[in-house]
Formats: sequence, structure tokens, C-alpha cells
Amino acid sequence: MIGLIIVGDEILSGRRQDKHLAKAIELLGERGLKVSWARYVGDEPDMITSAIRDALAGGDVVFSFGGIGATPDDHTRAAAGRALGRPLALHSEARELILQRCKALAEQEGEVFDPESADTHRRLQMGFFPEGAAIIPNPYNQIPGFTLEGRLHFVPGFPVMAWPMVAWVLDHLHPALHGRGREASRAVVVYGAIESRLTPLMIDIEARFDGIKVFSLPSVDHPVHGRHIELGVKGTPEQVERAYQALLDGLTSFGASLGPEVVHLQISQTLGT
Repeated sequence: MIGLIIVGDEILSGRRQDKHLAKAIELLGERGLKVSWARYVGDEPDMITSAIRDALAGGDVVFSFGGIGATPDDHTRAAAGRALGRPLALHSEARELILQRCKALAEQEGEVFDPESADTHRRLQMGFFPEGAAIIPNPYNQIPGFTLEGRLHFVPGFPVMAWPMVAWVLDHLHPALHGRGREASRAVVVYGAIESRLTPLMIDIEARFDGIKVFSLPSVDHPVHGRHIELGVKGTPEQVERAYQALLDGLTSFGASLGPEVVHLQISQTLGT
């Protein structure tokens, strides 16, 4: 499974809207993968440490967004060190990339680059990772993110940096996962039904078809369909067709009033659910 940790007081307070979840769904979907869970935490060191410890305890691939800068509210690097029980150390490759960035910025400003300046040392803080970390290249400004244990990946909170870095990780570190999250789905509109009365059918379908999940999305005031339930199945393409036909047979036996089939790529346009 693939999970997300999204860090930032500004998201939880509403000062900024999270865009990482939607983009992660898109990036993973392009590679036949999917997001299994997402966890939001504020800029609180203990909470970030706890989230990373939980990720370490599982076996999931996890992307953590935010908190790896060098300002006082950036706690993710230190939290990762605490979660692993490892000290932070200046990564040699990160050091060189950051120094190159500092030199380029000095040249842009027409200044002489001073590797010993206070500003340079502040920027080098962004290269302190838990011992044993590997870097994630940042094509935007060369300040890298880092990877731990081969499956915990830490990127900045800035979308322009984070999203290409996530794509790089998926393509270079996890190509073998591509396609594993691919699934098919089919659903139908059921008019005037009550979910509780359909539950036995839903349980029966999941019991009969291994790997199939039944989903039910009720709506009480849809402008076209009125009160209805979008009832469907999802899972491996091999099982979905059989499970969907069994679902339709069950609904027919139940005497349900059926509407159109739902095309999930167009749900937002056809049903608005």
C-alpha cells in the first residue's frame, strides 16, 4: 500500500488548501497505483515523530510532504531521526548540491560566494538527514529531499518541488510496483432503495467473489436522479464483470428500480456524487 503524511499548520488552519492528496492520486493513477491512506499533522514535533514511527512500523511506501526546510517550524527531519533512533548528519551529496545552489544564487546577485557565511550554514541545515538516508533529487532548486529504509520518502511542502520528486521516486525507486493498484469498477443507479435492505446482497457479493469490494454512495437530493444509491463493485478486471452481473441479478430479484450505469471517469459530470 501507499500512504501519505502531509505536514503543516497552514493546512489544518485553512490558511492553505492541501493540493498534495489530489496530485498524489493523479501521479499514482498514471502508474497503475493508488493512495491507500493519508494522514494530516500540524507542525508539532511529537505528532510528526509519531506519524513517522507508525509508518516505519508498517510495510507501506510512504510519502511525507513538508517540514524539511531550515526554519524554526520545520521539524520533519529531526522527527524522522527520532523515529528511527538515529542522529542527523550532513549528507555529503546534499552538501555539495546545496553549496552549488548557494554559489549560483550569489552569482545571480553579483556577490562573491562565501561558503563560510551564516546564510550558507543556514542553508546547509537542509542537508542534515538521519544517518543512512539517501537523497531525492529536486529539479527545481537542487535542495534534495531524502529517503529512509527504501520506502519512506520525504519531500518539501512546495508543490512545484514536491510533485516532480514524487514522480522521480515512483519511477526510479519503485518501478516494480507500477500496475499493482490497477482495478476496474462498475456501478449502477438504484432508485428509492434503503442501504440497510441492500446490505445482505453487498455482503453476499463480497463473500462470493474474492478481491471484490462493494461500494454504496447514497444521495438524497440529486437534481436529476433524486434519492438514489450508486451501488457498484470494484476489484480485479477478471472478477469485476462477474461480480457486477451477480449484483444486477441480485438487485433484479430484490425488485429494485435501476437507473443508468455509472461511468466512474465521468461521475463528477453525470451524477455529481
